[in-house]
Amino acid sequence: MSTHINSLLCLGDSYTIGESVPLHAGFPYQTIQLLRKKGLHFHAPEIVAQTGWTSFELADHILNQQLETSYDFVSLLIGVNNQYRGLPIKGFENDFEFLLKKAIHFAGGNSKHVVVISIPDWSVTPFASKRSIGNASKEIDDFNLVCQNFATKYQCHFINITPQTRLAKNDISLLAGDQLHYSVKSHSVWAAELTNTISLQLSK
Repeated sequence: MSTHINSLLCLGDSYTIGESVPLHAGFPYQTIQLLRKKGLHFHAPEIVAQTGWTSFELADHILNQQLETSYDFVSLLIGVNNQYRGLPIKGFENDFEFLLKKAIHFAGGNSKHVVVISIPDWSVTPFASKRSIGNASKEIDDFNLVCQNFATKYQCHFINITPQTRLAKNDISLLAGDQLHYSVKSHSVWAAELTNTISLQLSK
């Protein structure tokens, strides 16, 4: 009998790509490496993400691309560019609910195999210090509350990485060379949390 090899679809933006770190050092690939170390069988992650994407642009891409019909697990991390561009949160709510429903569909209808990851707080970075950012941190909290509420509504997992990203205010080792995105060290923390969530589901 052949061994089932699990699949992971990661939906998002620059944080999912791992902007400014090597491809295999971003959290999707680090997650797969950690899962394999646990003896779990996984394909390389499929990443559907692009730097600068808002929730609408991710949704538009999904609607116009042929993805596999089903994956074992799906992660969703989106919204920072909505906040950065000053787009209304109401539009994000509509987009995010659509995206979460699509993620559940991609996970074969199993909401427990969908993991929502919170939006990092870029407002603490040196990049942000050179700009007028207003209440960016508060706005990120508001966007994350939307993500968390929908994750709860649809019984998906929610991983809150935002507090960890705020530690970069006093620890630049958590940031990549561009002083905006996050380093391999940060991606390792996110990957460990995602790995724990996925491995727990596979143990049930």
